[in-house]
Amino acid sequence: MMLYGDHANSRLLTRLIKRILPNSQAVSLAIILLVGSVLIYSLLGLLMPVFVAIVLAYLLEGMVVKVERNVSRIVAVHLVYFTFLTVFGFVLFVLVPVVSEQTVQLVQHIPDFIHSAEAEIMRFPERHPELITEARIRQLMFSVQQDLLKYSQDLISGSAQSFVGLVALVIYLFLVPMMVFFLLKDKAVLLSWFQQFLPKDRHLSLRVWREVDRQIANYVRGKFVEVFILWAVSFLVFWWLDLNYAMLLAVLMGLSVVIPYIGATLVTLPVLAVAYLQWGLANGDHFMYVFVAYSVVQAMDGVILVPLLFSEAVNLHPIAIIVAILFFGGLWGFWGVFFAIPLATVVNAVLTAWPNSDGLSVDV
Repeated sequence: MMLYGDHANSRLLTRLIKRILPNSQAVSLAIILLVGSVLIYSLLGLLMPVFVAIVLAYLLEGMVVKVERNVSRIVAVHLVYFTFLTVFGFVLFVLVPVVSEQTVQLVQHIPDFIHSAEAEIMRFPERHPELITEARIRQLMFSVQQDLLKYSQDLISGSAQSFVGLVALVIYLFLVPMMVFFLLKDKAVLLSWFQQFLPKDRHLSLRVWREVDRQIANYVRGKFVEVFILWAVSFLVFWWLDLNYAMLLAVLMGLSVVIPYIGATLVTLPVLAVAYLQWGLANGDHFMYVFVAYSVVQAMDGVILVPLLFSEAVNLHPIAIIVAILFFGGLWGFWGVFFAIPLATVVNAVLTAWPNSDGLSVDV
């Protein structure tokens, strides 16, 4: 009986292994995924400039391929790289200083905003004394004020002013653009060197990569275009409406699309809060103009930009997207949030291409 039981357990374990790793290609794919995940997770903090350069080179590769149709590879690389440096210089020397200045101004005016909001909130217990007392309102406002002041001080004197932060900034500003150029220029050489470390039986891995590459390229490049368009349109609209901190709010509008479903909700509060504190409801026309303009820009993004830029969008359920944002954001912070959908696409592509015990792919 004992021998029979051991034999049955052995057969069960064998079937389980065949179901999980049905052939050598699946083993190769599992090894690549495991080693890649461990290396990225363990080295991300040390080699962040390298990973950033790889991401930027990957994004620029699409432009290089299009330009390469008319000129040689090296000429295409130089043209695209010059465009990249131009945009990088604009962000570094124009956009960042303006956003930083407006951020400091906004933080310095937080006490004034708090007093204005407190005056409006204090009217509530006068109208509805049965719901909340004036003393309770003052206690809550004092607590909020202390928290906001603490956050504002941390924002102004943040870690970027530390020596380590400055060293990291210098590394990013000089090493990352240089590495981007060499990654584009020597792509074939680097890929050939990298492939020697991969398993020989990697047909399944290549199939997964082709699917992931197609979807990630469309998504990430489209997302960058969406961020730029939404930032530009928002700035023009806010500037035309004479809204304070127009550049800062426009940057927040552009970055809000990085986090699907959540970003647009988060950016609504600062935009409407600045408009309300600038004009109030007494001059309600200006506030309503901002509200309507903001709604139109968001609708333009959802109705026009998203279908146009993401015609081949990944087919993921909203719950899967939210779980991916929470999981990968918890692992890798901002970049984890930004690449949450592409990484979820990787998982989905692996599950779709993974062969079952009969050697067939599993449809999910």
